[in-house]
Amino acid sequence: MQAGRPGQLRASGRAFAQISQFHPELTAFRRDLHAHPELGFEEVYTSSRVAHALKLCGVDEVHTGMAKTGVVAVIKGQQTGTAFKSGARPMVGLRADMDALPMTEHNEFGWKSSKTGLMHGCGHDGHTTMLVGAARYLAETRNFAGDAVLVFQPAEEGRGGAEAMIQAGLFERFPVQSIYAMHNWPSMRPGTIGINPGPMMAAADRVTIEIAGKGGHGAHAYLTVDPVLVAAHIITAVQSIVSRNVKAMDSAVISLCAMHAGDPGAMSVVAGSATLVGTVRTFRPDVQNLVERRLQDLCTSVAQGFGATATVTYERIYPATINSPAEYTLATAVADQLVGPENVVRDLEPSMGSEDFSFMLQVKPGAYLRLGQGEQLPDGKGASIGGVGSRFLHNSCYDFNDSVLPLGSALFAGIVERSLALKPQAV
Repeated sequence: MQAGRPGQLRASGRAFAQISQFHPELTAFRRDLHAHPELGFEEVYTSSRVAHALKLCGVDEVHTGMAKTGVVAVIKGQQTGTAFKSGARPMVGLRADMDALPMTEHNEFGWKSSKTGLMHGCGHDGHTTMLVGAARYLAETRNFAGDAVLVFQPAEEGRGGAEAMIQAGLFERFPVQSIYAMHNWPSMRPGTIGINPGPMMAAADRVTIEIAGKGGHGAHAYLTVDPVLVAAHIITAVQSIVSRNVKAMDSAVISLCAMHAGDPGAMSVVAGSATLVGTVRTFRPDVQNLVERRLQDLCTSVAQGFGATATVTYERIYPATINSPAEYTLATAVADQLVGPENVVRDLEPSMGSEDFSFMLQVKPGAYLRLGQGEQLPDGKGASIGGVGSRFLHNSCYDFNDSVLPLGSALFAGIVERSLALKPQAV
């Protein structure tokens, strides 16, 4: 693959060439979604635009209302069930997320958010558009056997949309053999693709520590059991879990990110309670179990040492996103063919962020990829500066780089064509 002038990409294959012909239409669609952001399970406008676009693309089936605002499309390949020895049509799934974030956008371009306090700050507008682009190509060419199932998922951003779709019967109604997803990655340049044969994203857990002490007057602190003091010791102590209990070769993060105790306007009042809230990130279930157990033991013991009590509530929000071996190999082969092996990172460093596509990977084998989008431009002094698409995720000045839309669509389409390769017909 070669990069052209900024804003243009070149890649190999019929899919990329054909999808590039309607790149302007994809760009307009993506920018319309960007201008109309919606939170999870509220993607009414977005899902209606997606459903309408899919019907124009000529897909065979469009199912709406799954997990409130989810959309599923089915595209049937050239061969019928009689071509398969088992009699069952093989199916492969592709997933894109649709929701936006509750944050204010600080861009000034024409397609900026039209809604105060909402923006597409993570690129889900781009992911949705790339899957629509793949749908159009696959429906026009049908160069595959079996069924392609396109899943437009609501509520990825912390609201559990993937799990909701599964509970609504996604895989019972559409029994795919495997499923794939991708996410834009601003720290990789356009025209590159990243993947890992194992963990891609960490499990995300929520920790709430409620400390009960004895309030009183700050001038007579000896009569109190100060929960703020207890909280301070807990904050320090829990950092020893990663450094002293987790093996050096494993990965874990414990961050206590918020604390509440007392009233800032009452300078001389020792509060009777304090609350700490934070997150734990791990890749392996045994490490996750270890951290949960040590948090319970350590917080309880530290509080007891001061005459207080501590109650730890540990909630497992998202599991780790783990690629399965065969699907990793297939996706990597598609990426190699599309952009060239020199532009594919096969051992991409996992992120301690989380992704609710992990729920789907707990049920079906699959793979999760990164699509580079951050342009780096020379600054005239021998270094580089960030260009289009280089603002990181969840930044108020973030925007999806429209130049990578055909590439992402072609990557989705290539996964279907390789997963459901046509068999030679008997003469």
